[in-house]
Formats: sequence, C-alpha cells, structure tokens
Amino acid sequence: MKAKIAVLAGDGVGREIVPEAVKVLKAVAERYGHAFEFIAGDIGGQAIEKMGVPLPQETLILAKQSDAVLLGAVGGPKWEGLPYGLRPERALLGLREQLGLFANLRPAKLYPMLAEASTLKREVIEGIDLLVVRELTGGIYFGKPKGIETIPGGERGVNTEVYTTGEIARIAKVAFEAARKRRKKVTSVDKANVLESSELWRRVVTEVHRAYPDVELTHMYVDNCAMQLIRNPKQFDVLLCNNLFGDILSDEAAMLTGSIGMLPSASLGAHAGLYEPIHGSAPDIAGKNIANPIATIASAAMMLSYTFNLGKEADAIEQAIVKTLDLGYRTKDIAAPGTRIVGTTEMGDAIVRNLR
Repeated sequence: MKAKIAVLAGDGVGREIVPEAVKVLKAVAERYGHAFEFIAGDIGGQAIEKMGVPLPQETLILAKQSDAVLLGAVGGPKWEGLPYGLRPERALLGLREQLGLFANLRPAKLYPMLAEASTLKREVIEGIDLLVVRELTGGIYFGKPKGIETIPGGERGVNTEVYTTGEIARIAKVAFEAARKRRKKVTSVDKANVLESSELWRRVVTEVHRAYPDVELTHMYVDNCAMQLIRNPKQFDVLLCNNLFGDILSDEAAMLTGSIGMLPSASLGAHAGLYEPIHGSAPDIAGKNIANPIATIASAAMMLSYTFNLGKEADAIEQAIVKTLDLGYRTKDIAAPGTRIVGTTEMGDAIVRNLR
C-alpha cells in the first residue's frame, strides 16, 4: 500500500525518538512491499522559533492532507514565559481540535522482562494489560469561559468543564467497542458525587451501555481509581475517562510498566490519526542520546494497526520490541543489573535488526 505520513518531531527528545520510529517504519515498508512517504513539519517550540506560532498553517494543512501523523513531543522551559495562547502545548490542543481527534487510546501493558523496572512489587503488576480511552477534544481543556482576569486584590483564573451528550456518547462507544476486542469490561471514571458534568457523564455512559449487553460496565470515582491503579491494576481492562482524568490516570498507568518511555498512544477521529508517545519533551535529557524510543516505535505500530489495518506488520514491530528486550537491550530508564545499556539510536537499530 501507499501512504503519506506527516512527521512532526517537535521539541526536546522528540527530535531523537521520532527518527527511530521512522527508521522502523521504513524497514517495515521494505520488508512487506509498502511505500510510505514521510513529510516533515514544524510544531511546538521549534515552530515558534521559525514562524512565531506553535501550530503554523502549513503544518495543519500537511496533517489534514496526510493519511497519518507521527508526533514526537512539544514544549520546554525556554517557552514557558510566553503568553498562554502561544506556548508550544497549544499546538497539541489545536491539532486535536482541527483534526477532530476526539478519542485517545493509551495501552499500558507490562513486558514480563521489565517487571523489575517498576517501583511496584512484581506480584502487583505482573500480567497487567489495560487500555485508557480518553476523551480528547472536550472538557476543561477546551471549555469556555476560560482565562485569567484582574479582580480587586489580585487575579482570577477560570477554566470550565463542559461536556455534551453527543461528546460523551461517542467516546463511550469507542470504549465499549474496544472492550469487545479485549476482556469485555469497561470502568467509567468520573466524579459524579460532586461534579454535574460527571453526573451527566455517568448517565450517558449508562445509556450507551444498553447497546453492549455483552460488556460489563462499572463506575468508579477518579480518586478511588487512582488508588486502585496502584493497589490492584490487574482488575482493569478498559478505563473510560474524560479529558482531564484520562490525562492524569494514563501517566499513572505508565509507571506501572516501569517507565513512561514505554507507552504509545493513538488519537483517532474524523481525519488522519495522530500517533505519539505519552511522555513529554524531557528537555533535561534532550540531545544526550539516552531517551527511550520504544513508546514512539510502538506508536508507529499502532498507526499500522488502527489507520492502515496492517495487523501483521504491527505485530512484527511488537515482536521485534519483545525480542530486543529479551536480548537484554535497555535504555537508561529501564536498565537493570545484567542488561546492556544502549542509547536511543542503538535501541532503534536493534529493533530494526530484530524486525528483519
């Protein structure tokens, strides 16, 4: 097949990990006879430096005209003093909104050989395999009114949590459909005891569930869910979350696997799917060739599966990652005694070798 992929490396370690994922995708194309065209674009702080805005119109057009988007990370201390609307992170929100990417899928699965890399006991985390389904274009990140205003005696910051029936229903359907392909259990996360938006969330999710009688549905308050993820993560299959709760809980779930550098994500909606690691730009380690590229490479595998329906090729990448870890290759964040510590480029090279 032929496909056009927008490559947005962004800032910090994004500029090191994205080339490794592209390298793996090129190896897949060579092995299976596909033709992937990679076109680079500017985003985040990099775009601010060049064009003065975090999401240039050229980048947005590129994303809309591509079959899929591979993203690294954005942001860094250098741009923290900018007006809120011009910070690198606004590019992510704008991209999600413009592409209609309302569903974010974040799998958290423990590779058995990395059990010791987690700070939790092996018996707690061994065998975890969960999926966070996060609503991505609504909620407190997009609701209005918002902003900071001057009031007598100081300032007032306002953000508004807003959800409609339609927004909740469509993300609930994504969660139930995903659960049907897994262990058929959805845990919907809310704060319905104190938030009206969560009260509506629970009612709509319950109504959507009527069309999925084969899937078990439970509701859980977000504070309890945060505790249960540490106490007994194996109880979860699919976690259905609003934008804010999903953002927080998916990062917590990442640490169950030993490192935030291990988790990929897919953002799906009306246009091209967006694939990115869930970690940030990590400016403290940028340029040192020590960042873990596995989450980005696994995101590329999700791209093959979800956007291009190339399940065999996606499985090949997954198997190459497992084989590389089995051979003892580790980046610094997942290193353990007796393993071989390698850099970003070396890890990517090893995965390519094991793919072939």
